[in-house]
Amino acid sequence: MRHLYALALFLTVASLAHAGPKRLPNIVVILADDMGSGDPHCYNKHSKIPTPNMDRLANQGMRFTDAHTPSSVCTPTRYGLLTGRYAWRSRLKNGVLNGYSPRLIENGRLTLASLLRLHAYRTACIGKWHLGLGDAKKTDYAAKLSPGPNDVGFDYFFGIPASLDMDPYVFVENDRPTEMPTDKIAGSAMRRKGGGGFWRGGPIAPGFKHIDVLPTLTKKAVGYLETQAKEKDGKPFFLYFPLPAPHTPWLPTKEFDGKSKAGPYGDFVVQVDTTIGTILDALDRLKLSDDTLIIVTSDNGAHWLPSDIMLYMHLANLSYRGQKADIWEAGHRVPFLVRWPDRVPAGKTSAQTICLTDLMATFADIVGEKLPASAGEDSTNLLTVLLGKHKGGPLREATVHHAMNGMFAIRQGDWVFIDGLGSGGFTAPQKEKATPKGPTGQLYNLADDLGQQKNLFLERPEVVERLRVLLRRYQDEGHSRPAKGS
Repeated sequence: MRHLYALALFLTVASLAHAGPKRLPNIVVILADDMGSGDPHCYNKHSKIPTPNMDRLANQGMRFTDAHTPSSVCTPTRYGLLTGRYAWRSRLKNGVLNGYSPRLIENGRLTLASLLRLHAYRTACIGKWHLGLGDAKKTDYAAKLSPGPNDVGFDYFFGIPASLDMDPYVFVENDRPTEMPTDKIAGSAMRRKGGGGFWRGGPIAPGFKHIDVLPTLTKKAVGYLETQAKEKDGKPFFLYFPLPAPHTPWLPTKEFDGKSKAGPYGDFVVQVDTTIGTILDALDRLKLSDDTLIIVTSDNGAHWLPSDIMLYMHLANLSYRGQKADIWEAGHRVPFLVRWPDRVPAGKTSAQTICLTDLMATFADIVGEKLPASAGEDSTNLLTVLLGKHKGGPLREATVHHAMNGMFAIRQGDWVFIDGLGSGGFTAPQKEKATPKGPTGQLYNLADDLGQQKNLFLERPEVVERLRVLLRRYQDEGHSRPAKGS
């Protein structure tokens, strides 16, 4: 009997020794466009917007309450998310690209897609690109749109070149428009100003309708998941699904009109939540959910004005100061939800300060890759937090924030130092001149002043100097990632 037991034990150990590594997870990253931290009900119990699908994710996974984008506007955030590197280290020092801008991601730079493709992932980007196409000074849509998504690691791309309010209005599949922008469309005013929904005038493909873009992209994303479910080779997939909503023009389809109590913007967020639910339902239907890590977040805070707050009594950015584009908290603090069945504990909340650049180091750890010094320069590995195994203090030494006009801030612990006066973005005053003997920058302690109302710049000069030196070091050294490990 002892011999039989020993033989069984030997065979079990031998089979484990020869078994291949555990299958890597499928990964889905859904990036909303201009959705605030106070929009999902799971972040704001007083939200005027029903978000049952994001709430479901929060219940089934982990909700981060101190998550930040690397910029308070879209293009630099997308660069940072895909590369793990702050965009102000690239040629883009402020602002955003337009629909005719050349590609921003440099030749040879590692991206989430190229990293995962090294580990046999199939990769797709379906949605809003907004990182430039081609190398010409002005993108020619009659020519091959390369370099583009296919040149930075994505096997497949379908989407729009830039924001939903930026011409040319076309769908692009891989490196060609599906239909050339041979027609013209006049510009339209914002809905808060009585218009039909804001977009700039310019070239448009004859079959392109703004209101159809989100449903079209959602259908494409579901189709991609259905294709992956039929594959029999065991390879995982990575779907990057950057939504064009709830960014202007705030055009929810008819079924979502009046579904919120926050006007057309709120109704568009409801449609975004339903889109997320459609992806979750597809994963369930295709029996992919158990093997899929899914992340839902936003590229910056909501473009939500004080007048919008007063009209709808809805805090799209909670009580944080400012809005999209600003250097203050509302510009870059965003929702961040993660679900990974049997790996990420369900119903948990994390107060770790994180940045969207951290996906690079985290995904590298998941696939067992050690990042070289030339990749993910501003990325910190979040995996121990996701798995509920982190027992230490803050993961990040500090986090750099960046506003639309190029203004910098640095956050360390509860302290935030802003290197200048004003919002740096949409909120007036955008830039403020220092007065004699007055502060030349801003310093806030978020533990006591989450709304950033009391500037302690003159009262705590030692903190200002410490953070100023650290910011300069990060800028000069070309990285902020810890020297050891990913």
